[in-house]
Amino acid sequence: MADKSANESAKGASSQKQFKVGDLAVYPAHGVGRIEAIETKVVNGEEHDFYIMKIIENAMVIMIPTWNVESVGLRDVIRKKDIPKIFEVMQSRHEQPMDNQTWNRRYREYMEKIKTGSLFEVAEVFRDLSLLKHTKDLSFGERKLYDTAQNLLVKELAMAKNKSEKAIVKEIEALFKSGEA
Repeated sequence: MADKSANESAKGASSQKQFKVGDLAVYPAHGVGRIEAIETKVVNGEEHDFYIMKIIENAMVIMIPTWNVESVGLRDVIRKKDIPKIFEVMQSRHEQPMDNQTWNRRYREYMEKIKTGSLFEVAEVFRDLSLLKHTKDLSFGERKLYDTAQNLLVKELAMAKNKSEKAIVKEIEALFKSGEA
């Protein structure tokens, strides 16, 4: 293991976020996972180190090159002090609802936001689709995005706040009820 650390530093990986076995991390569009191992594999004749990450929700295993963490968007779970900002995003009501766009254009824009891995972007998607849901029926694709955004939000917030997912759902529902008044 000591050789790996020296090797990573030599490659310049020390400037990127380093995860340890057991750390929780967020993989864009898949959610919170745990770093299960750090393994060295030979790819195209070269040795590379990989994080072996298991997504908590569905036990999917993802191999992420340690040198590629930034470009794939792997990040830490949101800090507790940033959670109020996420709730602010969900409470904010912007004047230009995406209701005047076609559903497939909204879908593409929302999918791009989810793929960023930013919980702030995911909160925007959830907020916009929640508001749209009150004025009209969501298309099948929008409904799936709504469920995905809600799931990503609830799982990460539950981990960050060390609360049950049910408690987080109640907090989010309360935000939208208070916003309707």
